[in-house]
Amino acid sequence: MRYNTEEKRLALPDYGRNIQNMVDYCTQIEDREERNRCAGAIINIMGNMFPHLRDVNDFKHILWDHLAVMSDFRLDVDYPYEVLKKEDLYKRPPQLKYSNSRITYRHYGKIMERMIMKATELENEDEKYSLIRLLANHMKKSFIAWNKDSIDDRKILKDLAELSDGQIVLNESSFRLMENRDVRSANYKKPFVRKGK
Repeated sequence: MRYNTEEKRLALPDYGRNIQNMVDYCTQIEDREERNRCAGAIINIMGNMFPHLRDVNDFKHILWDHLAVMSDFRLDVDYPYEVLKKEDLYKRPPQLKYSNSRITYRHYGKIMERMIMKATELENEDEKYSLIRLLANHMKKSFIAWNKDSIDDRKILKDLAELSDGQIVLNESSFRLMENRDVRSANYKKPFVRKGK
């Protein structure tokens, strides 16, 4: 009796050893017409193994790619699609470009810094004041979410002035932020669940 560990390694174990044996047999068929029919039958069997994937775009194309991989790209048939090439299978993808921009305070994030700079550019004073109030309250929420401590509003206003390059300087006595308990309840509010009838 031979164990599977003694057999050759499967290229795509999802299909199992019987499908791999069919592919190996198909590569040995000499008549091209017969080989094409055999490859088509194998594709139909492979498709029946995963019926839930039939709605995936290019499902048949993926199956033909898998057939080529399972034959180690030795199967010479009339592929209905442009099949994956062996050199493309093992080629490394291009390296992703990462942003190297510096974030002053990670708990606020880069988007908050950009929004603060946009707020400094607003000309309508009412809109500018409303946006600054929203941003400052959000900064307080972010700070508490990261630190879990009570926070003095002076710290938020100081950070706001720093992030705006001194263009937004607010006085604590004239500019009130949300209370700490209100910020916590806003952060941890449970979603509304409608009870069934």
